[in-house]
Amino acid sequence: MKEFDQFPKVMKKLVRYIKQDASIDQLEQFKRVLDYTIEKRMMMLKKISQDS
Repeated sequence: MKEFDQFPKVMKKLVRYIKQDASIDQLEQFKRVLDYTIEKRMMMLKKISQDS
């Protein structure tokens, strides 16, 4: 869990919320948004690294 301690505070709060209070609908929404955002960021970083 030491990796978790290095996450930003907002990430820790989100994980805690997911574990304790999130409904199935909220979990599905979080997953969609996070998957989309992560994929978009990865594509951007790959493009930047290829341009360099």
